[in-house]
Amino acid sequence: MTLEADPTYVPKELTIVRGACPHDCPDTCAMLYHVEDGKLVDVKGDPDHPMTRGGLCVKVKNFHEHHYQSDRLLHPMRRVGAKGAGEFERISWDEALAEIKRRWTSIIDEYGSQAIMPHAYLGHQGVLNGLTAGDAFFNRLGSTVAEKTYCESGSSTAWHMTVGGSGGLDVESMAHSKYIIVWGMNMTSTNLHGWPFLLEARKNNGAKIVVIDPFRTRTARQADWHIPIRPGTDGALALGMIHEIIAQGLVDTDYVEKYTVGYDELAARAANFPPERVEEITGIPADDVRTLAREYATTPPAAIRQGVALERSRGGGQAIRAITCLPALIGAWRHVGGGTMEMPIWEFPTKFDAICKPEWIPEGTRVVNELDLGMALTGELELDPPIQSLFVYNSNPVSQGPAQEKTMRGLMRDDLFTVVSEHFITDTAKYADILLPATMQAEQLDIMVTWGHLYISLNQPAIEAPGECVPNVELFRRLARTMEFDQESMAYWDRTDREMLIDFHDWAAPALAGITFEKLEEVGWMRLNVGTPDTRAPHAEGNFPTPSGKCEFKSSLAEGGNFVVPVWRSMYDGMQPGGYVDPVPDYIPPFESPQSNPELAERFPLSIISPKPHAFLNSQYGNAADKQQVQGGQRVFIHPADAAERGIGEGELVRVFNDRGSFQGPAVYESDLIPGLVMANVGHWQGKTSGTTVNAITADRHCSLGNAGVYGDNLVEVEKVADQAIAG
Repeated sequence: MTLEADPTYVPKELTIVRGACPHDCPDTCAMLYHVEDGKLVDVKGDPDHPMTRGGLCVKVKNFHEHHYQSDRLLHPMRRVGAKGAGEFERISWDEALAEIKRRWTSIIDEYGSQAIMPHAYLGHQGVLNGLTAGDAFFNRLGSTVAEKTYCESGSSTAWHMTVGGSGGLDVESMAHSKYIIVWGMNMTSTNLHGWPFLLEARKNNGAKIVVIDPFRTRTARQADWHIPIRPGTDGALALGMIHEIIAQGLVDTDYVEKYTVGYDELAARAANFPPERVEEITGIPADDVRTLAREYATTPPAAIRQGVALERSRGGGQAIRAITCLPALIGAWRHVGGGTMEMPIWEFPTKFDAICKPEWIPEGTRVVNELDLGMALTGELELDPPIQSLFVYNSNPVSQGPAQEKTMRGLMRDDLFTVVSEHFITDTAKYADILLPATMQAEQLDIMVTWGHLYISLNQPAIEAPGECVPNVELFRRLARTMEFDQESMAYWDRTDREMLIDFHDWAAPALAGITFEKLEEVGWMRLNVGTPDTRAPHAEGNFPTPSGKCEFKSSLAEGGNFVVPVWRSMYDGMQPGGYVDPVPDYIPPFESPQSNPELAERFPLSIISPKPHAFLNSQYGNAADKQQVQGGQRVFIHPADAAERGIGEGELVRVFNDRGSFQGPAVYESDLIPGLVMANVGHWQGKTSGTTVNAITADRHCSLGNAGVYGDNLVEVEKVADQAIAG
């Protein structure tokens, strides 16, 4: 519904409430909620915020309307039709909770509590209602631990192995940079408020902006130099740059000797990657490799903005390790505006153990990675006991997870009891037995987890929740009471939201000096005490939070064979020891590419990438008509030469397929793609497409570090569809 104008209506005084964007985006914009007579009538960006500066992206520029969208889920619902049909009837909260208790009690009695599995990620980014909202509940219940590695787990593991739990380069400090590499990130779509600092550097310092990406993205079109690279070969390029920096005598030997370990081993590894070999692997001309290395090493301050896309191939984690070595090799960390940035969340003194309660996990509890959901539900993973109930919140695995068709088959099981907490009936929610209505951001209290800047932000509720919607933290309070947890456990949930937020942060930490919850209630946001953008150079004299205290070209965490890294231990609960990890960065070829797997490429000769959409946030807003108009439907971008080889005309309906599944969309000629590469954005809803989307072709494999997914490491074929018609 929309707020309709009434000519006789005289509004009360406008109230402005401070908030912050809830979405899984590095920007975490400061917001101002405009409220009249209890109605949210507008949402603006806070112009005083130094990072986000009053701007809002296309996704949330009409955020107030999103709260009143006509298809919003407002009441608990029970499935009445076939699984996947999306047919439900309204029930009460008491009925919903009673049904959950009855089914879970029966499952626990017959199979044990590990037959229940949660599935959640960052559909909401808050401390209370985001990633951590249900961990304590499911740990206390004794369910299967769900390992959450949708994104950043490979990056974060590599980061910790190399430079430790450091926030690294501040994006605001990049205004001081003179050479900037944006590596595997489309900033103007996914880090919009970081991009102006690069433009300031160009305007004021003459900075050169280089974008390394397989596709000439919106960001690449605004760069000074776009370097197209084959997907999954970034590690070879980084090692080639290291090779050339050493060969051209551009190493900052003083910095390396004082503040790094493992230089000899890194140099020996990089010796295997001369520019000519790098060209064979990446498709980048050898002379461009030499030029990039020379310019990067001789133009201080030099900065690298790393994107999540880097981890999304078999060798992505090691590629990020190699990239993260580069600033120390040339002494870039000495300078304000020098270094590299993954995500500054490590600077925030959030008490994740207090939030997640990992000590409640019963000894011996199994761990199942969320990206393996399809395998877990279909029996491909031999689990004892089998998964008998799935609880989904803050996530839409049918859209965003790999092996889409396998996941849908698993969700169709008659014996699987599925509960979904949501705003809308998403592609995953269609399979639910019980649906529960969740609040949106203007209706709840939270402190936002911020992974793109150094400001802590408080979101305050501006309006009452509609219908029977509840915040996630209240949902798990109700479930804890319903499951009759003991009094000691209930002390966790018997606090107010405000009390929890205070308890979940270390207010005595140096980063929060001068910052209090009361002050945040007054001003909305404050910068952490970790240096200003004009002075921050966190590793000018080393001080890396690694075991050695230095940048580790050779990782001490990986030495000894059986690899364990203390990264996201509480947030992911179940991060387990892996096998051997090379302590020195190396290039690991993709699972699937014409170069690494020519036999498979005979059947499926095209690589595919599936970048984030411009107008959606993952699959959020995929059901909003105005965002669909901006984004367009599910399309298949293909190089004209590849289309001509297959007799495909522009605009004709095509089928993209491999052994895992298929999806359809109109072909769009795109000469800015590398020949042999196709592209389709993730996030489209199945009801608006042919019934499947791009993750139908994605493998449920993992990156070499952090169990990240391999969304950019897949081969496909494309063919014209004889019947030129598409659903939706």
